[in-house]
Amino acid sequence: MRPMNRIDGSELDGRLLHLLLAVLDSGSITRAAQQLGVTQSAVSHGLERLRALTGDPLFVKSGRGVVPTAHAQALAAPARDILDALRRFAHPGTFDPARWEAVVTIAANDFQRDLLLPPLASRLRVRAPGVVLRVIPSGVPRLEMLRRDECQLVISPRPPDGADVLQQRLFTDRWRVFYDPSRRAPPRLREEYLAASHATVVYDPHRGIELDQRLEASGLHRRFAVMVPGFAALAAFLRGSELVATAPGLLARHTLTGLAHCEPPVPCEPLPMYALWHLRHQHEPAHQWLRAQLLEVVPLALEERPVDATVAS
Repeated sequence: MRPMNRIDGSELDGRLLHLLLAVLDSGSITRAAQQLGVTQSAVSHGLERLRALTGDPLFVKSGRGVVPTAHAQALAAPARDILDALRRFAHPGTFDPARWEAVVTIAANDFQRDLLLPPLASRLRVRAPGVVLRVIPSGVPRLEMLRRDECQLVISPRPPDGADVLQQRLFTDRWRVFYDPSRRAPPRLREEYLAASHATVVYDPHRGIELDQRLEASGLHRRFAVMVPGFAALAAFLRGSELVATAPGLLARHTLTGLAHCEPPVPCEPLPMYALWHLRHQHEPAHQWLRAQLLEVVPLALEERPVDATVAS
């Protein structure tokens, strides 16, 4: 190890700081390499440089992963501050997306992912070819996802409550009841709907979709036969069965194409969708541009297109 009095801070660069934070946040050299889009050997080499610069082991093995030393944990906050300063230094005012090189991480579950992110990716390939779009599941969004810069944007109907997280509504969808018309009729009455066997989405083991929380608050309880981790899994269970699933209506355009759908015979609040980001990115030109691109693809994604679904009023 290099003696502490010989540390030369000028040898630090943004890549090393990104690497430090990636290993800190993931607890794994393998996952950090995947997140950064580099090899494991590149991460290991970068850690050796950081150890030489700081005179500290930084990470030690624990099971299949690594755990940070106290010194590594203490370096996290200043590393994030330095990276924020570097971003402001690199983009003080004018911003040219054609010269932007970055990995942009957006957290979204399958509904909003499949609806909005393919057209966004197409736009980025043309206007910002140096940007790599990384998509991760949002589940039930956590404030720490944005505070720790695990992602730069979250697209979700469930904005977490935090003064340092900003939001903008993208669109509003409505709930529809999907079913296989070859196996059953639409549940037009509340009693038929509640008596049916339902397939639903559960992102968190202890928390279903918000629709059920509202129904249960009204004293209405659905009978669940199948619970899946995402809307994309519903179609396989609905086809050829008498199950019904209450899901966002826009899914009729892709994930649930070919299934019939009708209005729910129970009260259902509209389903808003939000873009969420951390306050630190509010005034960054690159991130302002990225959010503008997302807003511009929304009306394109929502354009009426023919679908194969049978629609029951």
